[in-house]
Amino acid sequence: MKILIDSHIPFIDGILEPYMLVEYLEPYEFTRERVRSADALLIRTRTKCDKSLLEGSSVRFIASATIGMDHIDTSYCRSHGIFATNAPGCNAQGVCDYVESAIKVVAANRLRCENLVLGVVGVGHVGRLVAQMGHTIGMNVLLSDPPLAEAMRVDEICKLESILGGKFTDISELIRQADIITFHTPLSRAGAYPTWHLCDSRMLSECKDNVIIINAARGGVVDEESALDESNSEKTFVVDTWEGEPLISPFMLNRAAIATPHIAGYTLQGKINATNMCLSAISRFFKLPNLSIPSESLPLHFPPTDNWILADDRRLRLNPENFEKLRENYQLR
Repeated sequence: MKILIDSHIPFIDGILEPYMLVEYLEPYEFTRERVRSADALLIRTRTKCDKSLLEGSSVRFIASATIGMDHIDTSYCRSHGIFATNAPGCNAQGVCDYVESAIKVVAANRLRCENLVLGVVGVGHVGRLVAQMGHTIGMNVLLSDPPLAEAMRVDEICKLESILGGKFTDISELIRQADIITFHTPLSRAGAYPTWHLCDSRMLSECKDNVIIINAARGGVVDEESALDESNSEKTFVVDTWEGEPLISPFMLNRAAIATPHIAGYTLQGKINATNMCLSAISRFFKLPNLSIPSESLPLHFPPTDNWILADDRRLRLNPENFEKLRENYQLR
């Protein structure tokens, strides 16, 4: 069996070699020719797995060491007998920490937290932690997740509201009331609730003039062209995920109060979780021993991370053309 692994997935070297023929590739090296003879792929978001890559290949298994799957054509995979999986929730705490740090920076001169309304759009792994964080520091928390709310009974919603310290509401009401809106949705263009350009000119026109908008979900959830419109000049944007990554808009870069290179979830624990979740899925699918990262492979000491979000912002502004390198060489928090 042959597996191709993104060379930037940490702590995995040597683990699968006793069981498979392993090749480590840069994201751009996942070509149709290289993939043709592979049985399995272990990737990140920079490898788009669709018909153009997979057709005619031997691939039976794809694992993405990420929380998102919008880079995988799951319909194509299902119809061609390819099992595809990801690592949901692996970096949820890291993204929550990012949101909290961003709020502390951009809202530093505003009223105390207990006077602010935090709107959380998307109440999955990340959104739930963000809601609890907001409640803990004294914010009034509003929640919006129409697909989730539709799937739950009234008593289940009430129980979840009690756990999270927030209240489910219509997204229009959330938009009108929130001082801070943070997005934690997948990226989808179809279905009953598409999230592509969810935050568009219409939504922005209904927000408070001085609202803080945080996108650490997926590039494309926020319509950057609408964000750049002069009518939204009083609104504050925190951007970690961008349309067109890794070629990001210099205008949106200048517009953002905080700008980072898609690293909100880049924490040591998040990377460990993602790699282990992928290894577990590979082990089950190929009936291998239950593989995981050996403890001796993990670092024992880490550099201090005070003011890390401002340091990451500064690095991106100095070298926006190095967006991808900043991600690949990121020193895990």
